[in-house]
Amino acid sequence: MDIFETIVVALWAMLPAYVPNNAAVLAGGGRPIDGGRTWGGRRVLGDGKTWRGTAVGIAAGAVLAAILNALAPVVVRTSDIALPEFPLAAMFALPAGAMLGDIAASFIKRRTGRQRGAAFPLLDQLDFVVFALLLTLLAAPAWFGDVFTVPVLVVIVVVTPLLHLVTNGIAYLLGLKDEPW
Repeated sequence: MDIFETIVVALWAMLPAYVPNNAAVLAGGGRPIDGGRTWGGRRVLGDGKTWRGTAVGIAAGAVLAAILNALAPVVVRTSDIALPEFPLAAMFALPAGAMLGDIAASFIKRRTGRQRGAAFPLLDQLDFVVFALLLTLLAAPAWFGDVFTVPVLVVIVVVTPLLHLVTNGIAYLLGLKDEPW
């Protein structure tokens, strides 16, 4: 697999994990997951982590994976790039893991005294990736091993922080986020 194909496969395979947090921002609002509870004098997660946002994020990622499955044969025929098709377990594990990673990062931010929206370099950019990959490894280990080769993982770790900053910057400019990170 050449570098171009590796990048395409990495982005294709991670799209269902990249979309959930953006969908959650758009769907935001509703009851916070932590119900307003505190721990050690600080909110457990904060108002930014809601049941509706989490459900919409997971659903958006799973629907996107289904759409990608439908598109894969067409793209493969026209480009000769071997794109992975998502098994059902991966269709849900990638977006659910992404949302869990974002929730875990919120928990860590609260424990370290950071307010909602405060920057936390690397954690902000890679939390959802780590959890999406771990949950997918557990849910669909054979598929994970076939798709997430070392070169693909390297591309994901390098490209994701850049994509994260760009998409959050756009959301900030559109007034969908209060901060550009």
